[in-house]
Amino acid sequence: MRSRRCSAPPRARLLLLVEEPLATVELARRLGVTPSAVSQHLRVLHANGLVSRDRAGRRVLYRRSGLGDRLTVVAGSAGA
Repeated sequence: MRSRRCSAPPRARLLLLVEEPLATVELARRLGVTPSAVSQHLRVLHANGLVSRDRAGRRVLYRRSGLGDRLTVVAGSAGA
C-alpha cells in the first residue's frame, strides 16, 4: 500500500483538514463526499504515516501526525 500516491488533491485537502481530531463522518461532511471515500483516503494516509488515529468510544478520530504536519508546512511554503 505504500506505493499509492499521497499527493492526490482529495488526500491533500483531507490532510489539511485533520489539524484537529475529526471522525470520518465529519470529514466527509466538510469535504462534501461519502464517508466511504474519506475512509479509503485515510487508510492510505495512515499507511504512509501522515495521520494517526485514536478511538473515542465507538468513533475513530484522525489527526495529522508529525510527519503530516511537516509535509503541509513544506507544501505551503512551496506554494508561496
